[in-house]
Amino acid sequence: MTATPQGKTVRESLTEQVYIVMPQHLNGFGNLFGGQLAMWIDLLAGVVASRHCRTKITTAAIDNLRFHESVGPSSLLVMRGRMTYTGRTSLEVRVDSFVENTMTGERSLVNTAFVTQVALDDNNRPIPVPPLIPETDEERANFRAGEKRREFRQKKYELYE
Repeated sequence: MTATPQGKTVRESLTEQVYIVMPQHLNGFGNLFGGQLAMWIDLLAGVVASRHCRTKITTAAIDNLRFHESVGPSSLLVMRGRMTYTGRTSLEVRVDSFVENTMTGERSLVNTAFVTQVALDDNNRPIPVPPLIPETDEERANFRAGEKRREFRQKKYELYE
């Protein structure tokens, strides 16, 4: 059995990515494809999880893909990913996506997704992840909410087994 690695803070893996929405990212109505956003969410969550674990990771689930704002051509899509929760071998990454007005810098929320990742060894077997060390009241609240989301996911997926 592998020992649990030393804990890490949220800020150690915090990651922001900016994309310019190009024509190939748009659907027939001129808005960002939902699948494109899902891919970018998955990529960013993978970067955050990899920075936290420093191991291979794989995506187990993406909890939410609901557009609050449309994203059109030439928009700046700003994505911010951060750790919210760790279990024994899994971890949760929150990815907030915003469309940014290039003239004012104002950001409007497009989507908030919670991505569950699992750390893997060289044989693709789950391994312990570094515990998350919340430092602020907000981070502690996010951690508690992550525990509840994990419990909910486990109950939900039991229905499908």
